[in-house]
Amino acid sequence: MADAHWLVLYVTVIMVSSARDANGALPAATLKAIAEANANGPYIGIVIPNLFEMDPLLNSSSYNATEIIDFAGRRFRFGTVEERKVILVMTGLSVINAAITTQLLLSFFDVEGVIHYGIAGNANPALNIGDVAIPQYWAHTGLWNWQRYGQGPEDELALESNGDYTRKIGYLKFANYTTNVTGCDSYDNLLNNIWYQPEEVFPVTGTPEERQHEFWIPVDSTYFAVAKKLEGLKLEACVNATTCLNYTPTVSTVERGISAAIYLDNAAYRTFIYGEFNVSPVDMESASVALICYQQNTSFIAIRALSDLAGGGSAESNEANTFSNLAAGNTVVVVVEFIKQLSFSMF
Repeated sequence: MADAHWLVLYVTVIMVSSARDANGALPAATLKAIAEANANGPYIGIVIPNLFEMDPLLNSSSYNATEIIDFAGRRFRFGTVEERKVILVMTGLSVINAAITTQLLLSFFDVEGVIHYGIAGNANPALNIGDVAIPQYWAHTGLWNWQRYGQGPEDELALESNGDYTRKIGYLKFANYTTNVTGCDSYDNLLNNIWYQPEEVFPVTGTPEERQHEFWIPVDSTYFAVAKKLEGLKLEACVNATTCLNYTPTVSTVERGISAAIYLDNAAYRTFIYGEFNVSPVDMESASVALICYQQNTSFIAIRALSDLAGGGSAESNEANTFSNLAAGNTVVVVVEFIKQLSFSMF
């Protein structure tokens, strides 16, 4: 099996080389560096949205850098965390960047599993700024069927009969959030309803061009069991000597997290998604990483620190600008501890 894997990798490299050498996208030196790096694998892929979230790991005493390979607009940083071989890569903001970067990572490198981490907004009133949440399931909530005005839950959606769309997941009725209406017993909204939709997926274990549908993507069960061991871990509460939270943040495993290409700063929508889906962290990348790993049959987990209560609610609940760096640092502490515990669980 190992020989077959490397044969496929070699053929892939040759095909990419033949297809792209002409325009210089992947020069021979880069392909050679990739092959040499893979000879030293496998690695844990660590996928990170932004530099301010990556910097605490780069500066951590637990991280030792070895080499860098740049291609396709991405920088793949090789090293070790707690003596486990890792590849760090920054995606950039939001769902498309996260998906592209994760696919590049898994297509070109020998990766045994993926850890995604960063900061997130919070929809769960039981959690607080600075806490780190580790969900068991992730969903992309930015794929909708926007229903025609005048139709409702009992009406079939456009293309539903073809199997393209469904009413099984849930919907948001805009009229429920109308305000400043007086002297009227009922009211409506021209925006009507949006119905949440599952993603079309094409797993490597399936048949090409035969679509499947998935909404809630589970993280790896072994990884989640390791994450459970981190529950209650106490984290940093102070941004600096003068700015501190009045409690000690901790780690929690939670049921669900969601992602979409939206910066969520709206209390009404936060309340809706918590009530509808029981979600805790809300971000712009994790579900993309989850969907790629699911389709590529690669172990995955996402670790997110809460920088704000999405939409606010109190004097300190939406201070993302103040607490983002604190949250990023807390996430790195948990990632390092997770890798340490993961190594212990393998022996």
